[in-house]
Amino acid sequence: MIADPIRLAVVGLGAMGTRMLAAARSHPGYTVVAGVDVAPRTLDVPVVTSLDDVLSDVDAVYVSTPPASHAELVLKAFAAGKAVFCEKPLAVDLAEARALAEAAEGRPNAVNFALSDMVATLEIERLLPSLGEVRGVEVRLQFPRWPRAFQADATWLSRSEQGGFVREVLSHFVYLTDRVLGPLTVESVSADFPSPGAAEVAARGVLRGGGVPVHVSAFSGLAGPEVYEWTAWGTERSLRLDQWALLSTSDGGPWERVPLEQTGSDYSRLTLFAEAVRGGHPRDLADFASGLRVAEVVEAFLR
Repeated sequence: MIADPIRLAVVGLGAMGTRMLAAARSHPGYTVVAGVDVAPRTLDVPVVTSLDDVLSDVDAVYVSTPPASHAELVLKAFAAGKAVFCEKPLAVDLAEARALAEAAEGRPNAVNFALSDMVATLEIERLLPSLGEVRGVEVRLQFPRWPRAFQADATWLSRSEQGGFVREVLSHFVYLTDRVLGPLTVESVSADFPSPGAAEVAARGVLRGGGVPVHVSAFSGLAGPEVYEWTAWGTERSLRLDQWALLSTSDGGPWERVPLEQTGSDYSRLTLFAEAVRGGHPRDLADFASGLRVAEVVEAFLR
């Protein structure tokens, strides 16, 4: 049993890594031993250029590098007996994703899906029986600019090898749908690429979970607002999740907002991960097994 605080290394100091590092430094359950990044920089914690330099000094590793590098780092941490919290997608290579899920069995592990502990997600699960027969789920995404402004420095996101909105954003909503309907199967999916090596500009498809059809429509580079929309259509009631945290319901009339506390954050997922490190099994923390299921669906769009 690991006593407080959990000694953590944050690997990859881009937008997500620096955000998680800040959350961990403010969390009483963690001591951030070091940041790890190929580019030396000055932060309020030591920064080294190799995980090997600090692996023996930590209990857990948060991996936030571009996804093609996840497998090497995660397997190294597991081999050293460390707990691992990994950014999504788990991997872009499905053989690697399967190897990671297998290596994670019996070890503390988590994937950082933002919707895993959102109050809106918990409320969707609570309200689902009131929908009557669920006739379908729709996922609609729209990006006037890709990569988004806060990720502009992550140039890999604009390339098809590792990036694109299907892996970076649609994966969150695939996770949510898998969670509420059960494992998804792929019926028909595809994506449009503007040029060789560039990330997709459109993705569409039909999935199925628990017999329920799931329709996906997503675009980037459009003149319009940024849209994140997930809708479950039922015969008695329907639910819509908008912009990640705004939940509405309709019984046939206009959408009515469901009052919620908009909780769910890097900090709260760190709390759940600490529980996992200490031997617990927090339900509202995505694990590598769910990360593998998401990767299998996401990569089907891009093949």
